[in-house]
Amino acid sequence: MIIVKKSKYLKYKNFKFRCSLGKAGIKKKEKEGDNITPKGIFKITSVYYRSDRIKKIITPLKKIIIKKKMGWCDDPKSNFYNREIKLSDKFNYEKFYRKDNLYDIIVNLNYNTNPIIKNKGSAIFIHIADKNYKPTAGCIGIKKNNLIKLLSIIKKNTKIRIG
Repeated sequence: MIIVKKSKYLKYKNFKFRCSLGKAGIKKKEKEGDNITPKGIFKITSVYYRSDRIKKIITPLKKIIIKKKMGWCDDPKSNFYNREIKLSDKFNYEKFYRKDNLYDIIVNLNYNTNPIIKNKGSAIFIHIADKNYKPTAGCIGIKKNNLIKLLSIIKKNTKIRIG
């Protein structure tokens, strides 16, 4: 089990990595846009990555190459809420293909997925932290080389406990 604590460290077996968390800390998530990293135990569903920037990821998890028009719907009014989408002007979304490197690798957690409850929050990822570990909108950020290392040593059924 991967453990993430309020002390802003992610631990797995003998590894301990500094991480960034949501601006509002770890709590019970209440609504979309609350900047909370949700407390709980989650499964890792897939790993998205930019093949033009990340040449090789070794992991037992499902890997998906990020394309320019990919994103994640965070618009509670949409029927595609909390799902991967092809970008559209019809609703709000998180764009995967970014100029910065934060989304070069995205590890998707199964937060608010079964069932999806509109406005309960979407897109809880482990992604690359910025160089100063700036707080996120609710995701977990770790350094790129640490994320690559973590993905190579976890098992397909490894879960993450936040809080």
